[in-house]
Amino acid sequence: MGVPKYFQMYKPILQFLSDGNNHSMKELKGHVSQYFHMTAEDLAELLPSGRQTYFSNRIGWARTYLKKAGLLDSPAKGVLCLTAEGQRVCKEQQEILDNAYLMQFDSFREFIRSSSKSKQESEEKEEEETPDDILESAFEKINQSLADDLLSEIMKIPPLAFEKMVLDLMRKMGYGTFANAAMTTAVTGDEGIDGIIMEDKLGFDLIYVQVKHWGSDHLVGRPDVQAFVGAIAGKGGKGLFVTTSQFTKQAIEYAKHQHVILMDGRKLAQFMIEYDFGVTTKKTFAIKNIDSDFFDEYQDESV
Repeated sequence: MGVPKYFQMYKPILQFLSDGNNHSMKELKGHVSQYFHMTAEDLAELLPSGRQTYFSNRIGWARTYLKKAGLLDSPAKGVLCLTAEGQRVCKEQQEILDNAYLMQFDSFREFIRSSSKSKQESEEKEEEETPDDILESAFEKINQSLADDLLSEIMKIPPLAFEKMVLDLMRKMGYGTFANAAMTTAVTGDEGIDGIIMEDKLGFDLIYVQVKHWGSDHLVGRPDVQAFVGAIAGKGGKGLFVTTSQFTKQAIEYAKHQHVILMDGRKLAQFMIEYDFGVTTKKTFAIKNIDSDFFDEYQDESV
């Protein structure tokens, strides 16, 4: 029957995980391939890029969409299980499980809204979009999904390890690139300051870092930012406030008038992607264009 569409895999994935146990991605692939009676040729069929099979690509997207809907969880790398909501859906024994069904979940609707244009806009601009536009839109959607996965992984590491990770990211971005330029303050216990980055070897220019390893439902408010500003007052440096969550509007407005930069979870993940920090390149597409100079040389030959 060939390789099924990603949304056709929703049902067998949920059914397989309904036993309440944790399962590896390898086990899941084995079950789904058997469910659809896929042949060795089906499983080996490659995408046009030649770097990934259609099956791996589609089951990967099925997993992502079910996670966005809150039906799947990944307690460890390469391990999947059902959430309480996922168990509830399994018990309903829905005949059809597709994206239209997933739209009932707030998290999935938000994911769709934030990663693509509205249906009306898409219909209006469908004929106006060039292949380059479509590629850019797909690239943006993939990166947003990756950013969500990054934040999910970040929330699994301990708060102290997250502080070190932030300082390592800053070094990757070009801040404090020499040895021992960045350090956490867990040992010294500087109130309100989790890390210090020296931009020069003598320490004339310092960046003080505050980190909040908080869930998405715990917003960072103006009092938190205000306390950080007070902690670095008189130290003669700049401030960077990083959170896995988000900042309130009041906190953002207050920071605009201070020497403090705010980095929320979304921006943190975007920087990690931009600077290849905690991510790897899965595939690369080279967009070719006509080399006019090349053909101009041949035009000159005919003169």
